[in-house]
This record gives sequence, C-alpha cells and structure tokens, in this order.
Amino acid sequence: MAGSTTVERDARQLHESGRHISAGEIAIGVLIGRASEFFDFFVYAIASVLVFPKLVFPFVDPLTGTLLSFLIFALAFLARPVGTVIFTAIDRTYGRGGKLTAALFLLGGSTAAIAFLPGFETIGIYSAALLALFRMGQGVALGGSWDGLPSLLALNAPEKRRGWYAMIPQISAPIGLIIASLLFVFLISMLSAQDFVEWGWRYPFFVAFAINVVALFARLRIVVTPEYAEMFESGELEPSAVVPTVKAEWKVIWAGSFAPLCSFAMFHMVTVFPLSWVFLFTEESPVRFLLIEVVAAIVGIGALIASGSLADRFGRRQVLAASAAAIAVFSGFAPQLLDAGEVGEIIFMIVGFALLGISFGQSSGALSASFQRRHRYTGSALTSDLAWMFGAGFAPLAALLLASLFGLMASGAYLLSGAVMTLLALWLNREMGRSIVE
Repeated sequence: MAGSTTVERDARQLHESGRHISAGEIAIGVLIGRASEFFDFFVYAIASVLVFPKLVFPFVDPLTGTLLSFLIFALAFLARPVGTVIFTAIDRTYGRGGKLTAALFLLGGSTAAIAFLPGFETIGIYSAALLALFRMGQGVALGGSWDGLPSLLALNAPEKRRGWYAMIPQISAPIGLIIASLLFVFLISMLSAQDFVEWGWRYPFFVAFAINVVALFARLRIVVTPEYAEMFESGELEPSAVVPTVKAEWKVIWAGSFAPLCSFAMFHMVTVFPLSWVFLFTEESPVRFLLIEVVAAIVGIGALIASGSLADRFGRRQVLAASAAAIAVFSGFAPQLLDAGEVGEIIFMIVGFALLGISFGQSSGALSASFQRRHRYTGSALTSDLAWMFGAGFAPLAALLLASLFGLMASGAYLLSGAVMTLLALWLNREMGRSIVE
C-alpha cells in the first residue's frame, strides 16, 4: 500500500483476524481523535486569555492584548482549507495513513513548539511572529487531519439511529474543554502568578502533544480496517481534486458551511468569550470561572446525549431549526445574565451549554450523503473547514470587540446573527433538509 507507515502497519495488525468494525467502534475512534483536537483547541484558547496578552503583548493594555491574541487565534481557521488542499494531494499520492500520520505530527509539533515560545521581553515582536507561525501550523495540520471517519460513521450508522451516532463525536468538545480547564485550574492554583506566566502554562501544550500521539493510533486503528479500505477503494471515501469538487458540489458545501453557524457562535459564547470578559472586566478569579465552565460542560454532555434521541424521533433538521430558534431567543437576555454577577454567570453558562448541546450535537456530518460518491471525502473535509472558519474563527475576536465597544448587548446581537444564518440556510436549501431527515 502506498505511503504505508510503521504506525499504520502496527495498527493494521489489530485486524488480521478480519473482525468486522462496528459503527460503535468507528464512533469511538472519531470521539478519541476529535477529543484530542478539541483539547488542543481549548488549551490554546485559554492561554489566549490568561497568558499570551501578558507574555507576547505586554506593550499594550490587557484588552488590546487579548484582541491581538484572538486575531492570532483565528489564523488556524484561515489555514485549515490550505491544509486540506495540501494534504489531499499527499493523500492521493502517499495514502491516507501516511497523510494522517504527517498531519497529526505537524499538529503535535506545532502545539509543542508553542510550549517553548519566548516572550516579548526575550525576542521582542518576533514572539508574536512565532506564535502566529505555530498557530498557522496547527491550522494546516487540522485541515490535513481529516480522515473521513465522520462520513464513514454517517454512512454506517443504523437508519433509525443516525441522530444518535451523529451526536457521539460531538461529545469530544466538552470532554476537551473539561480536561483543559481542569489542567489550567490545577496549575493556576498550585503556582504563583509569576511562575504560571513564566513556565507553568507551558505544560498543557506538552500534554497536548502526548494526547495527539494516542489519538493518532486510535484513528489509524479504524482507517486501516478492511471495511474502510473497501469503501476507500470503491470511491466512497476517495480523495478527489479540490477544484473539481468545489465546482461540482458548491451548493452542498455552501449549505454545510453556513448551517452550523448558530452552533459555532454559541460554542464561543459559552467557552472562550465569557472567560475573556470575566477576566478583563470583573474581579473574579479565572479559577472560579473555569470551574463553572467545567460544571456547565457536564450539563452540555447531557444535552448532547438528549440531542441524539430527539433527532431520531423528530428528525435532525427539526432539531437544528428548533435549537437555532431557541438560541435566537436566548441571545436576547444572555448578555444581561453574564453581566448579573456570580448567579447570573452560572445561569448563563448552564442554559447556554444546554442549548449548545442540543444544537452542536446534530451540526456535524449532516450532508455526507448529499455529496456525489467521488466527491464525498474531499467535499466533507472542505465543508468542515469552511464551517469552522466562518462560524468559529473570528467569533471570540468579534464578540469581545463588539462587547468592548458597544456593551454586552452587542455580543447578543452577534449570537442572534448566527441563529438567523442557520435558520436561513435550513429554509433555503431544501436538499439539505431532505438529507438530514433521511
């Protein structure tokens, strides 16, 4: 097999008996792989609020430093489609195992490199340049780490349980948040403020590299299965050239990119943005708010599980539309809750994560079956990249900038815009609606 790596061959040995891989095992592989990515995501996001403004941008005020950190944060999402283009070519030439191994080691390497980042006091503005370079490396790697497993899961899930199986990989987001938050809580609690900013914050990035290695093997374990290879060779998951894919599937890619905007806007409104607002504009300890996020994320896991049952009973499109409408209503009083002290923050986070769980649980992989077979693998990857770029890339920057200029109500308007875009995409694209229901 072209591009076969040592790690891939080791993973393939697990399947010499020819045992069939179930949809549940595929779901676990997706869950582990995406949990590692979300852990990386939240480690960087938390550091963007608590560390980088002081370490990289000490020459500006804390608000400006945080906005600059969020600007660099967005670079990974801009780089993701570039990674998809580069690694799709690698995939077609050297094989999916080699491509996935290279992408995940680039992700781990870029993440670990951030752990060694010198501060502004050491190398000046080059600190920001290196951080931007490493962040773009993460983005390119995330684009290349697409393995087709979400599409494989969507196609192999039992017909009446597609909502349930669509939900399972999404649980990786709150799991990644919980682990990252608790790790930062431990470090902040055990170290002095000076030690934390100088060296304590670096440990989560080393942990992220180790988790990526474990996730690589978990994903390769599925990617090298005979079932996956058969689907790959038959064209179900064969990488196609990017330009022909976009020309043939632009309508489906467009719908898939904008339909999850509500989920992604909500995603940042209850994770990265409120942490930055509380840290900058209140006297509250970041430890306390991170613990609130952990509790709310557990509520979010329960809501995610409920979304699977609701989608199988009422249809995925109906759940997406209803959750978007609920989030639109929530946007009207969410800012007031966040600005209402400790009790308001707790209500904001718990209600927000409950709505996020219902929405986010059904926001992934809804259009896999809508792509033509020869474009399904690359089309799904591009859709994922663009959805994250449009919905998540600039969300913390936009929400914090609007809130700092016009007050917290402006952040509610930003959230409302995401809900409106989701409802509009669901209404305009009838093809999408049918594919979700089916």
